Amino acid sequence: MASTASSSSSVFSAFDKDGDGKVSAAELRGCMAAALGEDVSEEEAVAILTMADTDGDGLLDHNEFLGLVGQPEEEEMRMRCLREAFDMYAAEETTVITPASLRRTLRRLGWQHQQLRVEDCRAMICRFDLDGDGVLSFDEFRVMMLMA
Repeated sequence: MASTASSSSSVFSAFDKDGDGKVSAAELRGCMAAALGEDVSEEEAVAILTMADTDGDGLLDHNEFLGLVGQPEEEEMRMRCLREAFDMYAAEETTVITPASLRRTLRRLGWQHQQLRVEDCRAMICRFDLDGDGVLSFDEFRVMMLMA
């Protein structure tokens, strides 16, 4: 459980660009744009932030940020489904999705007819690799799935 908490903190830290312990609409917008590969309007970012901003300060603290993933009663089921999907892609020897494990899984899913190189998979991962370590943690995968 500690690794999930520290992983959640690292994702939060990736969004909290100025390190003030809060995520602003601008920070949310910037990270969403980086992850989605396209601009997210200021209005969309503000709407998302407002939805999760329980104390009304116009910023997301760590708990509010985690609240973006869903309601508590739905969270357990969502997390189980996401974990199963993540585990399908994760490298067998680690708890992260590596370029090689992504390639292996995509080939199993029928991408054999395409020329899928490890470099292609590295580029796919880079889009959602919020902490820049070259792999996807479960929390980065969860953010990716929520933005899809």
